[in-house]
Amino acid sequence: MECNMMIKGCTILTMDRGRIIKRGLIAINNERIEYVGREEEAGDIKAERIIDGHGKVAMPGLINCHTHIAMTLFRGIAEDQEVNRWLRETIWPLEAKLDPLDVYFGSLLGCLEMIKSGTTCFCDMYLYGESVVRAAERSGLRAVIAPGIIEAGDRRIGEKMLAESVRISEKYRCYAGGRITTRLGPHAVYTCSLDLLKKVRDNASSLKVGVHIHLAESKEAAIRVREERGISEVSILDEAGLLDSNLLAAHCIHLSREEIGILAERDVKVVYNPVSNMKLASGIPRIKEMLDLGVTVGLGTDGPASNNALDMFETMKTAALLQKIYYKDPKVLPARKVLEMATIDGAKALGLEDITGSIEAGKKADIILVDMRKPHLTPVHNVYASLVYSARGCDVDTTIVNGEILMENREVKRLREDEVIEKAEKTALNLILR
Repeated sequence: MECNMMIKGCTILTMDRGRIIKRGLIAINNERIEYVGREEEAGDIKAERIIDGHGKVAMPGLINCHTHIAMTLFRGIAEDQEVNRWLRETIWPLEAKLDPLDVYFGSLLGCLEMIKSGTTCFCDMYLYGESVVRAAERSGLRAVIAPGIIEAGDRRIGEKMLAESVRISEKYRCYAGGRITTRLGPHAVYTCSLDLLKKVRDNASSLKVGVHIHLAESKEAAIRVREERGISEVSILDEAGLLDSNLLAAHCIHLSREEIGILAERDVKVVYNPVSNMKLASGIPRIKEMLDLGVTVGLGTDGPASNNALDMFETMKTAALLQKIYYKDPKVLPARKVLEMATIDGAKALGLEDITGSIEAGKKADIILVDMRKPHLTPVHNVYASLVYSARGCDVDTTIVNGEILMENREVKRLREDEVIEKAEKTALNLILR
């Protein structure tokens, strides 16, 4: 067999049926994985490029199922506030000043951060979705872009944002060779009317794309929705016809047991954002109950203004620890399950499980190499535990997306790191001074 690239000598976590392959070899041809298995069983494979994987773990790239990456520009600017005040007094006024170029440079900085910390695919909901598309295209990352839709009591604004979201979703739903796809992104039930949500459903169905929404993040908002509309957020989504397998719902904190059961029955996908939930004191979603009922749960960082990083390794550790303390049970959410949530389950949440999320022959080559030759990663008694509880984003040595090396030996290939950082710094300062 001849291929473009070979990774040899590594320990491989395939994340399909929990296989761990020691002294493994991965052969990549163009965008896809051609072979994954033990090096001694690989036969005669010739490659143009050979990567030495000794001392490293090869695993699927991490999948960030919910973020707003252009909010890198707001990192550290709105601290120690509860979510409603955070949004209304700080974030939304700043976002009103944004223009497409601001979002592009903020998104590019976020892409750089994710490449350097092992994220190969992200799902973004934000303003100026076309700018996020451009940043994802330039960076080489896999992305699902859901341009934001907010009505907030003004029907004309809602209609305008819906039309723009539909335009972008249609134009980029299979872009950059399929590396970039789209969804519609209504912000939340409390910022979108029932009529607008029904129009989102109709347009998503027509375009054959999914929907990405915030659900039950704020207790105050959940109470307000019930007081003003007489039913819960879940019931409103049900009335709008959005509760199905194409709905990606971020947060899902303030839900009843019955509502969690409805999400499971309708195959709604959930995104758990533990760091942001803790920082904004939003609450703790009952992930164990969701998993017990069969809900597919992915992980997300949320935006860099409420996290304040895009490091999915930090998110994995926090995700596990927060559930353990909530249920007062150390067995809840073990390391292997958390790693699945950040890889193959994240791919399922985004509808991408056929192409990414695990290292299998035929899938796209979205792979990271984690350098285990570090004091804080030695010794490795349990590789899942080492990666979830001890590893950090900066331990990622190599990031490969679609068979292309985006970073090797910590050196980013496509982007000029200093230039991206400088542009983002200037953009953020200019934004504050406007």
